[in-house]
Amino acid sequence: MIRSFIFILSCLVLISPAKAADYAYYGFEPSIVTNYVAVKKKMGYVRLTVELMIENSANYEVVEHHSPLLRDAIITIIGQQPEAKIKSINGRHEIQKLCEEKVKNLLTKETGKPLIKKLLFTQWLDN
Repeated sequence: MIRSFIFILSCLVLISPAKAADYAYYGFEPSIVTNYVAVKKKMGYVRLTVELMIENSANYEVVEHHSPLLRDAIITIIGQQPEAKIKSINGRHEIQKLCEEKVKNLLTKETGKPLIKKLLFTQWLDN
């Protein structure tokens, strides 16, 4: 009984075609460079590379069209972060999540859909 069930299940898996994910990646060029307020009112800066994982490659041009708005939002969020958050790994992860939520919200407001699956920081340099 169990063997026949496993056989039928494996046949169904072989028969039903799996839909391949159709993703595209948009990278902000040039890299984002912005200031943040460091301790003792000293200015620090961070340089980062940001990639957007777009859920459907057909939406690449739409995301590209809105990239100035998205770039500004990312720069604004990073510029408001304290030095401790900028310099810690957990803080960077929190900043990444904030940026991802903001980008999804802006794209939803502009297009009716979030369009991206993930926002990735692929490079992060700070002083």
